[in-house]
Amino acid sequence: MDIIVCIKQVPETTEVRINPETNTLIREGVKSIINPFDMYAIEEGVRLKEKFGGKVTVVTMGPPQAEAALREAISMGADDGVLVCDRAFAGSDTWATSYTLSGVIRKIGKFDLIICGKQASDGDTAQVGPGISAHLNIPQVTYVKKVEEVQEKSMRVERMMEEGYEIIETPLPALLTVVKEINEPRLPSLKGMMRAKSAKIAVLTQKELNLDPQSIGLCGSPTQVVKIFTPAQRTGGQILKGEIPEIASQLVDLVKNEVN
Repeated sequence: MDIIVCIKQVPETTEVRINPETNTLIREGVKSIINPFDMYAIEEGVRLKEKFGGKVTVVTMGPPQAEAALREAISMGADDGVLVCDRAFAGSDTWATSYTLSGVIRKIGKFDLIICGKQASDGDTAQVGPGISAHLNIPQVTYVKKVEEVQEKSMRVERMMEEGYEIIETPLPALLTVVKEINEPRLPSLKGMMRAKSAKIAVLTQKELNLDPQSIGLCGSPTQVVKIFTPAQRTGGQILKGEIPEIASQLVDLVKNEVN
């Protein structure tokens, strides 16, 4: 079973700096980690490989420092790492990112399954995984909490819902986005860390991928941040005291006065 896991390196700190000219995150020089949800994607890919055979290829798009994320994934049991690194991809929104990653996956070639974390901690859009499936024209199942069964050309999974879950069967190849309930990511083994240290990471640029220049980076991003600012601090307000019925009555009076 050939599995591709798409991960993202995100800032570890909450003190994120913004480029005032492009209104994009400044990632260079900022301590980063693998997006927490992507850790579950890596673990699930490795577990499926251990059960059914095959290989796990981990892909990420980012600056040169993102290579560390790929080596960490290899130390957890992934086989190969691919870094998509080129200034031409800088500033990509979720549409341009999913388009670029789908181009990388096409270049990799044969695959049975793509796994992504449900969303990235620095964007919280949950759009890249579904976007990749749309560009590749393959089925997708989001918020997967359990892989129930895998057949040669299909798989059955449990998808988390707001109340309960639903069981979905999908043909392969397909794309899954997973939630933290699906597993518990393992710690890297000493053998895995040694292998990751010497692993050769493939680096792909726009020259190798030859993607549509109008569909990548800032140019290919339909959504852009126009302005970033800190909201003015709110003042005023009051604390209501008393028993619950009394507080409710006071609150109703305040709302009525505000409306009038």
